[in-house]
Amino acid sequence: MINKLKITFLFGIFIMLFATNTMNAQLKQGDLVDGIAAVIGDEIVLESDVNEQMNYAKQQGASNIDKCEFLENLLNNKLLVYEAKKDTLIENRSAQIKEGANAKYQQLLSQFPDEKAMLTAYKFRNGYEMKNAIEKIDADQYYGQAKYQRVTDKADVTPNEVTDFYSLYKAQLPEIKDEVSLSQIMMYPKLTEAHKDDLINRLKKIKKDIEGGETFESQARIYSEDPGSASTGGLMKNITKGQMVKPFEAAALNLQEGEISEPVESEFGYHIIQLVKKSGKVYDARHILLMATPTDAEIKTAKVKLDSIRGLINDGKLTFKDAAFKFSDDKRTKFNAGVIPGSDGSNKIERETVPGTISYELAGLNKGDITTAFDDEDERKRKVVKIVKVEDVIPAHQITLETDYDRIKQMALNKKRNEMVEKFVNSKLPITFISIDGRYDSCNFKGSWKKDSIKK
Repeated sequence: MINKLKITFLFGIFIMLFATNTMNAQLKQGDLVDGIAAVIGDEIVLESDVNEQMNYAKQQGASNIDKCEFLENLLNNKLLVYEAKKDTLIENRSAQIKEGANAKYQQLLSQFPDEKAMLTAYKFRNGYEMKNAIEKIDADQYYGQAKYQRVTDKADVTPNEVTDFYSLYKAQLPEIKDEVSLSQIMMYPKLTEAHKDDLINRLKKIKKDIEGGETFESQARIYSEDPGSASTGGLMKNITKGQMVKPFEAAALNLQEGEISEPVESEFGYHIIQLVKKSGKVYDARHILLMATPTDAEIKTAKVKLDSIRGLINDGKLTFKDAAFKFSDDKRTKFNAGVIPGSDGSNKIERETVPGTISYELAGLNKGDITTAFDDEDERKRKVVKIVKVEDVIPAHQITLETDYDRIKQMALNKKRNEMVEKFVNSKLPITFISIDGRYDSCNFKGSWKKDSIKK
């Protein structure tokens, strides 16, 4: 549609990391290794990186797959990464990225019975190699985005530029599908004191059994409701400070090695925690979790409360905005009048992408209507109750300045940003070492990348 430089940062750990092993070492200028598609400065693009981006695009429904285009996207990204690492105004986050990679590694490990099973599934030879691969991808993402933001920091568009953009690309702009704007108030059902006491007493009994000779590991396998760690006897290794929720971390770090905590309440439920070992800001711990899963009666109580709030709103005694701020447990929306953000950051959501549970409750409702309270799940699969208000209904239409000015403005701004980055990249090409594998000799790149070729 629009001739623009595509800045497609690496898609993240769950997309690109696990199909092939990733080379960890940086290259010196002129060093070539089989499987390398290109070298930019001392950054590399692997052939597997190109293939993985192409495969991901296919999975997302892309039909026109041009390998040359995907390589050039990665070349642009890598040049930004290379320049970012030389930019003294961009914070060096090597230590934080390394800690984050260790945390992600442990998060992934918790989904497998053991480390060997995980490494086999993701085709790595050892944990060191996999952690380095995670670290490399996270570093590329951070530095690439940081440099993109630095280059485009002062980008802006005037109303005239928005109008000019619309006039130029009007015929190519997409039709807008049916959309809605929604706001919500979400609550976690409160457990009764009797329910809380039951969970706490069960954990105290488990702790007593451990002190009487049972192992923490065996009790975790039997009783823990944490799907990530129960199968490993509750063990979580290489936890970095700040990784866990605050009540868990505070309790764990106040223990001596081998000591077991009293029951601790967190947003997930109730835990007993055993500190296994601690070294600086990193520690290993076991825990047994009994989840705070509300009963049907507790869910019903929460629904009654939400329906009473809905009544106050409908009677004009309380605005939805004030109710969201006062009562909603959803930190993402409560400070924004309960407005649910769309995938593009706006307050509009394509109707066909509205989750099924909410879509069912919206059936037959019009602008301004509010659903009765219904139960749902949050992103962590915890039980919640909600009421949702239909703020607006936008029928499918051809995009126009009158109806979609903010959306068109964002398109125009993105185009300007991409042009700024394209200009920056082009200014660096003559003074940057670049070598591209000979298999890409037939590519017609938009930029002047072809200085040298890696011989097959």
